[in-house]
Amino acid sequence: MGVIEKVGTRPARNKVAPLRVPPVLPLDTLLQGDCIAIMRTIPDASVDMIFADPPYNLQLGGDLFRPEGGRVDAVDDAWDHFDSYAAYDAFCREWLAEARRILKPDGTIWVIGSYHNIFRVGALMQDQGFWILNDIVWRKANPMPNFKGTRFTNAHETLIWASQGEKAKYTFNYRAMKTLNDELQMRSDWVLPICAGPERLKKDGHKAHPTQKPEALLYRVMLACTQKGDVVLDPFFGTGTTGAVARRLGRRWIGIEREDSYCEVARERIAAALPLDESAITTMQSPRSQPRVAFGTLVETGMIQPGAMLSAGKGGRWKARVRADGSLECGDQTGSIHKLGATLQGAPSCNGWTFWQIEHEGAVKPIDALRQLYILATEP
Repeated sequence: MGVIEKVGTRPARNKVAPLRVPPVLPLDTLLQGDCIAIMRTIPDASVDMIFADPPYNLQLGGDLFRPEGGRVDAVDDAWDHFDSYAAYDAFCREWLAEARRILKPDGTIWVIGSYHNIFRVGALMQDQGFWILNDIVWRKANPMPNFKGTRFTNAHETLIWASQGEKAKYTFNYRAMKTLNDELQMRSDWVLPICAGPERLKKDGHKAHPTQKPEALLYRVMLACTQKGDVVLDPFFGTGTTGAVARRLGRRWIGIEREDSYCEVARERIAAALPLDESAITTMQSPRSQPRVAFGTLVETGMIQPGAMLSAGKGGRWKARVRADGSLECGDQTGSIHKLGATLQGAPSCNGWTFWQIEHEGAVKPIDALRQLYILATEP
């Protein structure tokens, strides 16, 4: 639609703004080419998370051999070679500037590296305005030995997790991380094996990519700070670990990769990745993010019938009957699931959802289990 304007000296009264068509993101697509050039085509503030595994600029000085004489399959590809630190810094400034532009205000970025590059990248991220939330140490459960015996075995890599600014909002699925870690707070040191065995992709008997990351690492990263349907961008896609894990977890992805051989392997890998079903993708939520459901709602909807008996305490010490208004009756004591639970224990407060239990499908469960079923059944 064009701009319609009256002719004359008086201001136009029926001026119509041009119709703006929002740009379409190339979702679930591998884009082949230079990462900076392609990132420049991505719309502003359109991506929820970026995972970047940039060249490490290892600066290796010759071949490395095992004690028995075998050559170590190390990183000696052209894409990891830079003429100087200054050249590497200039490259990182460019792709980080594009990353900041296309990341949503509440999005986050993850960058992984080794001691060769991560300190330089971290400083450049801060220069761009990113706010570092954590540095994660990925401690490799099965690192490659130090064959020369001239220094400590390099047994870890570092991930930097950053938001758009000091006061920027961001997603952190704290409860899901705690559940994943056997109900202990997830720490910033992660012990995970390197990519090996059937997961290690090979082509003609050789590694398809020298620095392929394990899917377990990307699984934890995405589970920590994205939601189902979020868009994840990987500007150094390699063999497609990010895309494969995103597909499993119900996230959308965009990959950028320059090398023909990596693109071929990545496409085959992602096509074979099986998405999790809807119920499996659902994660534990923090109390702040979990939808509020009153106990009375379960009574109203018939998930718990008026007259049903609840029990609590060791050996079912306390019994209470559910009343039509969602209150409980235990002898001459009445009250909500929380108030009655506190009264019976002589405690100042009580979480009635975990205190009271009910028989459901042949098993005795906390009533919170029925609340979770209700939440799943009513999710949009």
